[in-house]
Amino acid sequence: MNTARHDHFRGSLHSVESVRVLESALVQARGISTCDLMEQAGRAVFDRARANWPEARRWCVVCGSGNNGGDGYVVARLAHVQGFDVTLIRVGESEGPAEARAARAGYAACGGSETSLRLARTDPMPELIIDALFGIGLDRAASGESAQAIEWINDRGCPVFSIDVPSGLNADTGATPGACVRALMTLSLVAWKRGQFTGRARAFTGVLQLAPLGADVEVQGIEASRERLIAASEMRALLQPRARDAHKGDHGHVLVVGGDQGMGGATLLAAESALRSGAGWVSLATRAEHLSASLARCPEVMVRAVLAPVELQPMLARADVVLLGPGLGPGDWGRQLLLAALASGKPLVLDADALNLIAGEALSLPTDVILTPHPGEAARLLGTTTALVEHDRYAAVRDLQARYGGVAVLKGAGTLICDALHLEICERGNPGMASAGMGDVLAGIIAALRAQGLSTFDAARTGVFVHASAGDLAAGKQGERGLVARDLMAQLAPVLNP
Repeated sequence: MNTARHDHFRGSLHSVESVRVLESALVQARGISTCDLMEQAGRAVFDRARANWPEARRWCVVCGSGNNGGDGYVVARLAHVQGFDVTLIRVGESEGPAEARAARAGYAACGGSETSLRLARTDPMPELIIDALFGIGLDRAASGESAQAIEWINDRGCPVFSIDVPSGLNADTGATPGACVRALMTLSLVAWKRGQFTGRARAFTGVLQLAPLGADVEVQGIEASRERLIAASEMRALLQPRARDAHKGDHGHVLVVGGDQGMGGATLLAAESALRSGAGWVSLATRAEHLSASLARCPEVMVRAVLAPVELQPMLARADVVLLGPGLGPGDWGRQLLLAALASGKPLVLDADALNLIAGEALSLPTDVILTPHPGEAARLLGTTTALVEHDRYAAVRDLQARYGGVAVLKGAGTLICDALHLEICERGNPGMASAGMGDVLAGIIAALRAQGLSTFDAARTGVFVHASAGDLAAGKQGERGLVARDLMAQLAPVLNP
């Protein structure tokens, strides 16, 4: 077995189209029929369901008429033969493709029966629901009986195990155009789908598992996907131990610029997170009113009051990386400092109000720039709406990178990192991180890693990974609700020193 290919495959994200290609190649490579592949898929689902819910004996399998429903019929047949109490709900009148019809016939041949959604409403509560209603091809909102079936599944209050994707989820984008099954677990067949890891998907997939069915080792000659999950092993390799004779000058100087009147907290968070992420020096250019708070909170940060760009120039000259935006404000003070930073030629990390300012003007950005917008800021940068950004986060982050260059980091559930050649997604992080100041901490981490010599893309993806991992550690210690940005600071060291 080619271990390198095996590991890379398991981190690759695939579109619906590329999964279809993989399935065809797998059938050819193994010398099997598509019915055989469906049989193997259904058996994988059955085995995982039995392993994850060993006490459940009363199963309900909800099948549509497509190949996802065919997988469900295989599961129902195997469960029925093993003596499980199986209820199969058939949704839709279409006969479906030949493979699904064969699986349905196989279930009937072993004595399995079907019922309708209407009649199933009076059945005993199942102990496990297998969601085989829709597969990866759905790109519209469910309607009619299908939408009613999704609502019925979600209302049962028992574990739901989805095949490939929760029914109602767009496997390419992660959007939910209508009703969607809320799964406790989802088993992805053949390969990971790109829509399983970002946006609305995070609220519906539950725990994700993969059953490659041999595609990771038996399919050759297929072009590798350019969209991947961030690999923890690569992040550890980038975070090497420091030389024993290191000094602070070896680890870069980050300049944080921001903190207009009444908005000093954001810059203090960004500056401290840069320092705690390993930058040798961190300077802070801000309003005079924030000096005492900065010195009291983090005296290691070199803070200076700046009223005009001329006072910023000596600080820009000494910096290796400039982080601009947290608390910068929309006014002329922030705009003038932004223009000075853009003219400095230094590597830039642009966040928060810096992004809002460049969205309103036709400004030329350096090639060495990292943009870190949340969906609302991304919408302003692209001249669209937040809803459209979230409808297809992959398209949005690619549009951001194409329009502004450098590296674009689209924050949110399943943060995306994109340069001209690569796109990676972070599967770590938790809902507790949806609170004020988290983005300021992330920007500081990224700037510190860039100052320590990582490339723009590596600094961005490693920063996102470190930030999300620290958030997970913090949530594990104290829970998600009530998590604040400062809680991540204490958890940065164990992630940065693997």
